[in-house]
Amino acid sequence: MKINQVAAQLYSVRDYLKTPADIKKSLRRVRKIGYESVQLSGLGPIEDAELVKILNGEGLNACSSHEPSAEILNEPQRVVEKLKALGVPSVAYPYPAGVEMGTLAQVKSFARALNKAGEVFHKNKIIFAYHNHNNEFMRIGDKAILDIIYEQTDPKFVQAEIDTYWVQAGGADPVAWCAKMKKRLPLLHIKDYGVNAERQGVFKEIGYGNLNFPAIISTAEKSGCKWFIVEQDSTWMKDDPFKSLQASFNYIQEHLVKA
Repeated sequence: MKINQVAAQLYSVRDYLKTPADIKKSLRRVRKIGYESVQLSGLGPIEDAELVKILNGEGLNACSSHEPSAEILNEPQRVVEKLKALGVPSVAYPYPAGVEMGTLAQVKSFARALNKAGEVFHKNKIIFAYHNHNNEFMRIGDKAILDIIYEQTDPKFVQAEIDTYWVQAGGADPVAWCAKMKKRLPLLHIKDYGVNAERQGVFKEIGYGNLNFPAIISTAEKSGCKWFIVEQDSTWMKDDPFKSLQASFNYIQEHLVKA
């Protein structure tokens, strides 16, 4: 992994992205930390052209985006046009909001919808990936829902954006999942997993939790991963998401990137 393959997921700083002025100020802070790329998410209202201008002005590349789940499934061509306007080469389905996945038939139906949307993105040369949480590790019979989703979708149309924290929270192994998604893992969400005094799982800065990131990164690279995207949903260092992004970047630079 090289440092220019490390991106910041903007959802981490969503509370500082309410207006175009906020977005410009926050992207400047993200670039100052050292990130050269970002994944778009959590932004307030802003015109595509203005966002592109801000990104270019701050020397940032938008490597990917999270777009609303319903729009991806129901209006994929509309999402395609937005991504083309922004110059973004990949998109991830963020969360199965309102999707019933309690039975095998429901999961297969959901997978068909993902596949159908993914075919639209593929035709437009945009990579489409699925972002997991822990709920996809519920089992139907002898398989986790996430296994079924990937078995029921075409790798050409539906790639993976494995989230290391949520894999661990689901009781699975992030290293094993990076290996399982060989040639299907263009994007990786890297989040560390810690435990608080109440014995609950908490988000931690990279290197401040318990995940084996040298093994995760090495395995992800062997699976073809191109973008390693830092995200921290909450429990930020000193309640400041920028400090968390800084701490994660420093650890990555010192311990995980190739010289």
